[in-house]
Amino acid sequence: MSACKASSPLLASAGLPRAADGEPVFAEPWQATAFAMTVRLHDQGLFSWETWAEALSAELHKPGRKADGSDYYDCWVAALSELLTRLSVASGPELEALTRSWQRAAEATPHGKPIVIENDPLRRG
Repeated sequence: MSACKASSPLLASAGLPRAADGEPVFAEPWQATAFAMTVRLHDQGLFSWETWAEALSAELHKPGRKADGSDYYDCWVAALSELLTRLSVASGPELEALTRSWQRAAEATPHGKPIVIENDPLRRG
């Protein structure tokens, strides 16, 4: 388990998609990145396990969730974004601008190449 410590309570997150061996599974690289970022921020003491569990639970219990759970990591990212805003790590407008930048970078990245924020045409220059 390279992304987190075996003892991390984040591994106990409700609904965390898992492989047969119990390891977290990710359908897309961004999901693993979001997971690793959250674990790192928690390990650095930015928020407690209880605070994380409350934020993730609030997102997971919002109306409109996909019945198959395929939006689990969308909820994960929303919970992390909410926490970063609430803890004054980043403002809502900062997160929105960064999200738009990543979207532009994804659209500008040739198929099969890694998406990096430097691919955002508005960041070049």
